[in-house]
Amino acid sequence: MRVREIMSTGVLAAAADDSVRDAVGQMLDEGTGSVVVEKDGNPAGILTKVDVMQAGHEHDRPLSEIPVYAAATRPLITVEPSATVSAAAARMFDYGIHHLPVADGLDLVGIVTATDLLEAQDDLLVEARGTDERRDEWDSG
Repeated sequence: MRVREIMSTGVLAAAADDSVRDAVGQMLDEGTGSVVVEKDGNPAGILTKVDVMQAGHEHDRPLSEIPVYAAATRPLITVEPSATVSAAAARMFDYGIHHLPVADGLDLVGIVTATDLLEAQDDLLVEARGTDERRDEWDSG
């Protein structure tokens, strides 16, 4: 199974100098847990709910005074849409992240979340069983 099959294509974006408060408003309005931060028109980081909590604690200022770029996780870790879901899960585990933007070259085309991985779990198990059955056929053939 490939990332393109489970990713969400509606990716929220915020400019680097937008406030964290404005980004949180976007996230609440859209019911999502992250916003990709763009600097000079390019994806440069990601702001998640955890980043917002850390920014509020570390900066000890109102969220309206903190620019999203200062609170965002950087650099932006991405995956290609043609990558396997297993590779995306491994990347998320390796970096300790729950939101993984999907990039096709320089274009941001989607995002995969830990929730997407959980929702795809049954399909991944069916795919793995099929692979095991084919392997058994090849070994006996």
